[in-house]
Formats: sequence, structure tokens, C-alpha cells
Amino acid sequence: MDECFDMLLSRLSASSSETTSAASHRASIEASLKSGFGMTSLFRSGSFGHQTSVRWYSDVDYFAVIPRANLKKNSTQSLQAIRSTLHARFPRTGVTVRSPAVIVPFGSQPGERHEIVPADYVRQSTGGFNIYDIPDRAGGWMRSSPQGHNAWVNMHNNNLNKKLKPLIRLIKAWNYYNTVGIRSFYLELRTTEYAKNESVIIYKIDFLSCLRAIRRSELASMQDPMGVSGLVAPATAAIKTSAISKLDTAIRRAEKAREEENANNMPMAIFWWNLVFNDWFPKWDA
Repeated sequence: MDECFDMLLSRLSASSSETTSAASHRASIEASLKSGFGMTSLFRSGSFGHQTSVRWYSDVDYFAVIPRANLKKNSTQSLQAIRSTLHARFPRTGVTVRSPAVIVPFGSQPGERHEIVPADYVRQSTGGFNIYDIPDRAGGWMRSSPQGHNAWVNMHNNNLNKKLKPLIRLIKAWNYYNTVGIRSFYLELRTTEYAKNESVIIYKIDFLSCLRAIRRSELASMQDPMGVSGLVAPATAAIKTSAISKLDTAIRRAEKAREEENANNMPMAIFWWNLVFNDWFPKWDA
């Protein structure tokens, strides 16, 4: 079974075409925002830049650092202004706003979708990580520190023999494959919060244990462990009930898979794992 999880994980990393596509558009976005807003830097954030993305499902996230004087007090107005500038540069892509980002879909696949988050540099934290203000989905601004969060995940990933990030990828893959709708950042934080107390990660065991831990949280908003962003919401209110139901279903199926494996009935264990991952799990080859 361990080999099957390793095979699944090998399929989750970004493909070479996704990586090439992301790189090919960066210069154009950068030039447009430098010209229109005096942007000082553009750096990757989110799953794609942190090696926890899921092939064909994760989009490409950037923080666009823009001087405060070139942003508006109302973050929604800032997003609309950035949208107008990027639309003028990429008129055929269907540029839209989905706070906290402006979305530039260069193609139909998620890996071709670029999310640009305007960020106003605030200060450095006591740990030396840059803190920014970004749109808060309600017209205001909220604090964020991608470097700080990445360092927190990296620390625990290193402590766990670099198996935390693959576990995060597995949890995100389940979320995408079953259209659960939980936010990627929330899952990254919840999975790390679960795993930080473990001494070793075994995917077939810890995947189920992590789902149980997320379910016990009742998908409550989570306090940012770095003390920067405040409460991190799991999803929109509209999908929360459905997401909890899908968590319950996944837990039952994963439990069945573990029971069948413990009974040495590997084909049935694979059957249940395929239900968990919506038929993306490797097939059994005796």
C-alpha cells in the first residue's frame, strides 16, 4: 500500500508544461504592473510556489508588492483597477476579480490560471519575515506573511523527514478530486497543525488521522499560527455543510480501506482508497 501512495504522490507534482507555462507569463504580468502601479516586486506564494500544489488543479499565485500610495483605501477598488490594467494587457483571457486576487486565466486548466494578490509592505516581523496588507474579501485589508507561513511549514516538514508536504498534497488532492471546496491555505495550516505533534508520517495512517483532526475542528476558522493573519476561514459559508458531509464520507471510506488492508485483502483496500480519491488512486496489481 505504501507503494500505491508513493505512485499517487508522483502524479501530484506540477507537470513540466505547467511550470513552463507559469514562467512564460510572468514577465508580461510583471511589466504591466510595474508600468501601471509602480510594482516593486512579484513573487510566488501559495501552493505552486511552496511545493504543495496538485497537478492540473492548483493555480499559480503571486504577491504583487505595490507602494501604498498607488493603492486605494478600499481594497476592492484596488483590485478593480489592477483588473482593468491586466485586462488591457491580456484582453482575450477574461481577467476577473476574486478577492483577494485578480485572476488571469491564460488557458482552461487551473495551472494556466494566475492569481495576482496586491500587497502593501508593512514591516518585518520579529522573526525577520516580511508582513504585508492584502485584500480581505470585504473591501478592507488584512495582514499576511507568506514567508513566515512557509518557514513554519518548512520547519515541521524538515522535522518529519520531509513527509509533511506530501501529506499536505494528499489532503489537497482529496479536496480537489471530490470538489469539497475547502480553501487550500486552510488545509495547509490544519494539516501542519495536526502533523507537528507526530514523530513520523506514514501516509496511509496519517491521511486518515489528519482527516479526523480536520473533522474534529468542525471546519471552524483557525487562528493563524504565526499570529499575522488572525482567523483563517475554511471556505465560504455556503459550502461548509457539504464539506463536512464529504469529510465524513471520506473518513468512513478510509477506515474501510484500512480495515481491508489489515485483513490482508488488498484489492478491496484499493477499492476503498479509490472511492476516497474519486478513482485517482493507483489500481491494484497483484
